[in-house]
Amino acid sequence: METTNISRRLVLQAGGAASLAAVLGLAAGQPASATAQADPKPNGTNVLDLGPAVVQFSLMSGLLVGDTLYIGSRNLDPVRIIAFHVPSGKVTGQTELSNGHSIQTLAADASGRYLYAGVLQKDVGTKPNLFRWDLSAPGTAAKALGYIGDRDVRDISVAPNGRVYAVGGGSPTAPALWEYDPATEKIVSLGIPDSGATLARAVAATDATIFFGAGSTLNGGSGASRACLFAYDHAAKSFKNVTPAEMLVDPSIRDLGIVGDKLLVSSAGSVQNSKVAALSVATPASYSLVTSEGKTAKNFAAMGDKVYFANETGVLAYSPTANTVSAMPYQGPSLGEIWGVDARDGKLLVTSGYGFVAEIDAVSGATRTTDLGEAGAPSDPQAVMGIAAGAGYVYVGGNGVISRRSLSTGEVTNLTAPGEAKDAVVVNGALYTGQYSGQGIWSYDPRSGKPIAQVADFPKEQNRPLDVCWDDANKLVLVAAQADTEGGGSLWTYDPQNCKKGFFVNPIDKVQLLRAVATRDGVAYLGGGNPGLDGLGTVVAFDPVAGKELWRLDAGAGAGISALAVQGRYLYGVTRKGGLFVLDLPKRAVVHRSDISSVSYGFAALVTNRGVVYGASNTHVFRFDPKTFAVATVVADIDGGWYSGAHINNDEDGNLYTMRGRNLVRIDDHPRK
Repeated sequence: METTNISRRLVLQAGGAASLAAVLGLAAGQPASATAQADPKPNGTNVLDLGPAVVQFSLMSGLLVGDTLYIGSRNLDPVRIIAFHVPSGKVTGQTELSNGHSIQTLAADASGRYLYAGVLQKDVGTKPNLFRWDLSAPGTAAKALGYIGDRDVRDISVAPNGRVYAVGGGSPTAPALWEYDPATEKIVSLGIPDSGATLARAVAATDATIFFGAGSTLNGGSGASRACLFAYDHAAKSFKNVTPAEMLVDPSIRDLGIVGDKLLVSSAGSVQNSKVAALSVATPASYSLVTSEGKTAKNFAAMGDKVYFANETGVLAYSPTANTVSAMPYQGPSLGEIWGVDARDGKLLVTSGYGFVAEIDAVSGATRTTDLGEAGAPSDPQAVMGIAAGAGYVYVGGNGVISRRSLSTGEVTNLTAPGEAKDAVVVNGALYTGQYSGQGIWSYDPRSGKPIAQVADFPKEQNRPLDVCWDDANKLVLVAAQADTEGGGSLWTYDPQNCKKGFFVNPIDKVQLLRAVATRDGVAYLGGGNPGLDGLGTVVAFDPVAGKELWRLDAGAGAGISALAVQGRYLYGVTRKGGLFVLDLPKRAVVHRSDISSVSYGFAALVTNRGVVYGASNTHVFRFDPKTFAVATVVADIDGGWYSGAHINNDEDGNLYTMRGRNLVRIDDHPRK
């Protein structure tokens, strides 16, 4: 099959292997010193701190104001905005925000004095999520303005009169339209236009009308709304649905932008490609629409007679007069996930999730790039995704990067990879990852000298691979994936020997998200659930070669399944609500249930190691007695720095790898038997 390669940028963290070894208390090529082996336990447990897992300046937004590109960080602590001065190519300032983990949206007022930022948060509460930075006094910290009632701020627009509008999601209720009035310094809700929407990611405002775009980007299916666009009349205080008919089949509205008297609207693609429409601001029922390329269309920037925007692979040009979309000429490295497109002096500025800014000539495609780390952006430890270990290396997934750590020297190399490696496995020395969003399976073999590459692709709506394991009987990589926008999920398979892939959609049903996979004797055991629907937690025994269900039973005990692992004849399962169940596979029956919420609640991970099933949650590492199934704490209060749920994995020697804070740790545990 065809493979898609991506250029590799290698970055040695902590100043290279020698200095990293010093940080870890290691001499290159030598075993850890006794002082580096923290937390010796009476039962023979040793925990070794390997240092920060993934270090890189990570970003999630970019906005040009004058000659300065302001960039919002992603997945760093503390969250911050940096100021990148384009003419000098240097980072000239920054401000830290008091709350949040990422900044997905930036907006400036008409004067260019005030820069507004909204943050994403981990918990629903009342901590501030809307901030303002006075660019006339950049040495002054950004001010917390308050809290919009939705947990996450996904988009902000500032009307010409200075009023600020914000949208988002992440709370138990449907997303609302929020207004901040600088005159009163109050944040108020203007209402929830669609009670079935799960997330709003787009807002654009004039003084008279505010446009609100939402849909079912997360937790799709199960009756959630599809793409919906509303116009809010500020004087009448009322919403009107103005969604272009052609977008109603798409999961959500992705972006909005006002260019002259037109409202630019894009939809997020799923089973169909994205669409771009130009609506009359005054009469939105009047519009032109075109199908775009790819599943993403965002970050509108007008230049000349065209509007440029990003999809998942690059930059496209939309001609409002011809109503056409075309690829822009481009000569440069992969742009990865794009978080900003701006126009300056006849060229485009593209803010890449890979941590660089590209200045592109829109006619010739000639490109000049600036690495933000080299320009002065601070590189800090990220919260992480999947972990895999084997053949002398540990791999950890971050945003747009996978770190590769040598266990013999301590050297850390950053591999540039699109999206996020949600989970991974090492097989015969090669790494196989499940890449979010919709990137399929990627592979990297450090012995080959070749860059990481995509080896299997799947329908883009099957976008979130959550669990990866190796089926030794069938010699297959197995990946459990969920479909965020459509509901349900799929099982992916990949045969490294023959480079063949398999794909089985909704092997549980159309509602349950596929979150976990484990294997024994050539049978894949699939675990399902749905965060919005309690009571669902089905286990399906599945033949991954024939694509055939063998049997199923309800095992979740009223909660979705978070993780599965097999030890001997038993299948262990952990639910999101802190329940443990154990299935006797030959008998096809649940033989044990218990409450383990004291060590695990929410999304956890399981792995079989040294004849015992181990687990990791956001707070603990634990294991189960193979005879009584009793849970025992291995490491308490580990509080891993996870971006999207805990992970734990092992190497050939039986060492476990997980996170403590934002540091990678190796656990050598010898349970009594």
